[in-house]
Amino acid sequence: MLYQFLLNFVDSFSFLNVFKYLTFRTGLSFFTSLIIVLIIGGTFIKFFSKQKILNPIRNDGPENHIVKKIGTPTMGGVIILIGLLISVLFWADLSNLNVLFCLYIAISFGLLGAFDDYKKIKYSNSSGISSKLKLTFQIILAIIGVSFYVYFNDYQDLTNLYFPFFKNLIINLGWFFIPFSIFVIIGSSNAVNLTDGLDGLATVPVILVAACFAFISYVTGNILFSTYLQIPYIEGTGEVSIFCGAIIGSCLGFLWFNAPPAKIFMGDTGSLSLGGSLGAVGIITKHEIVLAITGGLFVLEAVSVIVQVISFKLTGKRVFKMAPIHHHFEKKGWPESTVVIRFWIISIILAMIGLATLKLR
Repeated sequence: MLYQFLLNFVDSFSFLNVFKYLTFRTGLSFFTSLIIVLIIGGTFIKFFSKQKILNPIRNDGPENHIVKKIGTPTMGGVIILIGLLISVLFWADLSNLNVLFCLYIAISFGLLGAFDDYKKIKYSNSSGISSKLKLTFQIILAIIGVSFYVYFNDYQDLTNLYFPFFKNLIINLGWFFIPFSIFVIIGSSNAVNLTDGLDGLATVPVILVAACFAFISYVTGNILFSTYLQIPYIEGTGEVSIFCGAIIGSCLGFLWFNAPPAKIFMGDTGSLSLGGSLGAVGIITKHEIVLAITGGLFVLEAVSVIVQVISFKLTGKRVFKMAPIHHHFEKKGWPESTVVIRFWIISIILAMIGLATLKLR
């Protein structure tokens, strides 16, 4: 919005040419979202506390959660989304299909998460809407987004799946690309949602993955860098770096309030939206498998839940003391801060591995 407005005056004021540079606008996007969240965060926390928009605690969760976390406001994802959306609307090219796709996923999944949080708050339990209904809504929203993205996209190799570490290992998914993309978005959304169980646990890994994909989207949209790295060149993908920059800024600002002990939780409003957005970015850049590597912590959390459920249904026994796996370590006696920091370290290592795949081909 502001970006398009400023372009009208480039001929009259040559210094405005700087806004044509993706790196400059990505930086502006980062700082804009960061400042917005830092400014409005305190006000929203006070408002949510006054309105009793509080986080319901799982009855079967770690005992110390009932003592330490009860009475903490939730739906902090609203703060993240406000910073994210304003920043993207200011600095991104809103005629870019990739940006519109990311915005759609962020908003639609954020609204679904808000509805889930509302149900939890209204009935004072941690269940919210049923898992089947939530999954149904996610599928519908993803189908709509992916279908429009495919229909209006003129990239010839859109349906290709590229494998890291291999130059020429490419699979054309054909029409299976649509269900595959839906799976990536929903899987990423739910994986971040499952990870969001401790103060700051999901926020930092989201920042790391978004930072990786800010770089990946930039080089994918640059013909010189993509040729050098031997990754597919996709015109217009560079604009997604601005969206990723906004995610980083918003999450970093939110971490100011979410750092242990958290003054507010992001809730499903934030986790479903951020997870779905990362999935969309992975699809746009054709680095879906790299997304699974850089976001390996989210994958681990999701797999731990799947393993726990399957094991209990088949054998009546639990593999972990509690799932997702971060609660398993809490049950083993690890302090919350220890779990969070060690999981952050794992995320940093996985992010470095993911970035290394760009060159090791």
